[in-house]
This record gives sequence, C-alpha cells and structure tokens, in this order.
Amino acid sequence: MAKNDLLGGSLWDQYSNKVTTLMNNPQHQGEITEEEASAAGHKLIVADFGAESCGDAVRLYWEVDPANDTIVNSKFKSFGCGTAIASSDMMTELCLGKTVQEAVKITNIDVEMALRDSPDVPAVPPQKMHCSVMAYDVIKKAAGLYLGVDENSFEDEIIVCECARVSLGTLREVIKLNDLKTVEQITDYTKAGGFCKSCIKPGGHEAREYYLVDILADVRAEMDQEKMRAAADAGSHGDFEAMTLVQKIKAIDGIVDESIRQFLIMDGGNMEVIDIKDSPDYIDVYIRYLGACNGCASSSTGTLYAIEATLKEKLSQKIRVLPI
Repeated sequence: MAKNDLLGGSLWDQYSNKVTTLMNNPQHQGEITEEEASAAGHKLIVADFGAESCGDAVRLYWEVDPANDTIVNSKFKSFGCGTAIASSDMMTELCLGKTVQEAVKITNIDVEMALRDSPDVPAVPPQKMHCSVMAYDVIKKAAGLYLGVDENSFEDEIIVCECARVSLGTLREVIKLNDLKTVEQITDYTKAGGFCKSCIKPGGHEAREYYLVDILADVRAEMDQEKMRAAADAGSHGDFEAMTLVQKIKAIDGIVDESIRQFLIMDGGNMEVIDIKDSPDYIDVYIRYLGACNGCASSSTGTLYAIEATLKEKLSQKIRVLPI
C-alpha cells in the first residue's frame, strides 16, 4: 500500500521507509515461553511498559544465557500504533547478542537513529518520538528484573527531554557556558525540545516536572545574580589600590562587563584592558579600543570620560584611563 493511500501526503512522508516496513512486517514480534527458555538452560525475562501519554504498551521477552548474561533471543508484543510496533521491533533487534549490561545502555536515540533511512533525516514526526522512549524504558525494566535492581538505578540524572535524553545538569551547564538566551538556542545546542516538544513548556502531549522555559529563566536569573555579586565585589574595593596587578585587571574587567561594554557594543565597538601602572598619584589604566570605537572622535573625549568616571566611582579616584 502506498504512503499516500494511508495518511494523505505530508505527515506520512515524515516516516522513514524502515519505519513503514516494520509497521507492516515486524521481524521480532511474538513471544518466548518459559518452556523454550528452560529447555536451553536459559532464563526468561518478561517486562511490560505502558506510556500514559498515548495508551501504547509494549511487552519485551528476553531469553538470557545466565552463564554470560547474553541475550540470545528476544521478542516483543506491542499494543498501540504502528510507530510503537516499528520502534519495539528495532529495539528488540538491537538487544540481540548483547549482554544485559550492554543492552541497558541502548537509548531511545539509538532506536530512532537505527530506524532512519538517512543519518540526517528523522525517522518519525516529532510527536511520535515518545514511541522510541517507550522502547528505552522497557529495556530498563527488563534489565532491572534480570539483575534484581530497581530500574530507576540505571538513571543517575534527572532527564528533562526524554526524546533526546538530555539531563537537567547538562541543560544548566550548556546555558551557562554558552550564555544562551532562548529556548531555540537550547534546542540548537542540545536537541532538547526538538522532537515532541513536551519539555518546552506546559501544555504538550505529556506533563513534565521540568520545562525548558523555566530552566532557562532560573539559570538566567542565577547568572544575573552572579554578575551583580561580581560587580558588587568589584565595586567594594576599598582595597583596590592594594590589589595585585591580576586582581586589579579582574576588578576592572568586571566593572567594564557590567556597566560599560554593552554601550560600546551597541555602537559597534568594544575595548580591552592592556596594562595597569601604578604611581604615587595615579593608577594608569591603559586600554585599547576595538571595532568602531577605534578611531572614533569621542573615544578620546566623551567615551573616555565616561569610562574613567565609572571606574573612579566604583574602584578608585586615583584611576586614570589612557587609550593606546
């Protein structure tokens, strides 16, 4: 049956050929009985997992050789949509021949990538990414049953985006390190929010404990507070004149970042501190203008005065700013 006969064009075209093939002709659908496993001296594991968001469910059968923990046979039953069947079939395929300890490292991204026709083209539409997440979750359930541990013990971080397996810690670190300001930037850097989009903000197909909009707001607020504290520390330098050269440069850079640099950048310019020299009467701060500020007429008049006045107010009245 042609794709267009089923879903009418564009939506159906978002499914890879591998997905549509396995929807109709899964290779590992079925079950393994206790008798079959016992006859071979193997252990049978049967794990069930259901996705509350869509009502799909999957049952995974593992036949495990206890001598080496290897999964020698695997089958599944899926109760749900065609994408769930295809994802479950590929998940089962990826488990075969692996040890239980290796299989638990298979992620939903591995399943989705294996279903792609091309490495750069997603196998399913974003709203169907949760089907591969379900496959990942049932693997954890089966491994937990075999090893006699809580399935949650395999997850050592809080996962915010289930589709891309991006943790809260990773998101916070990436936002800070790259000074990200929008959810779109977060998605570009981490892929979080790029699939089913439920983790972006409340109202998606599945409720989440953490949302990207809130994480971004919280981290940005923390970053602003850190900048304010740094500026306050830099501005409370009753001891500025007694600092080492490195400390003085850091203090000046803090004030420049907080109170000066953004105005220079708005006009297409910037500045950098080149050197600091002390004398009995002055602390001479040598700066170099960058971009549009270099050669600008006001760089030796109004702009220079504003920079010097700010540094005097916040650090020391002995400061004298000299452009080079």
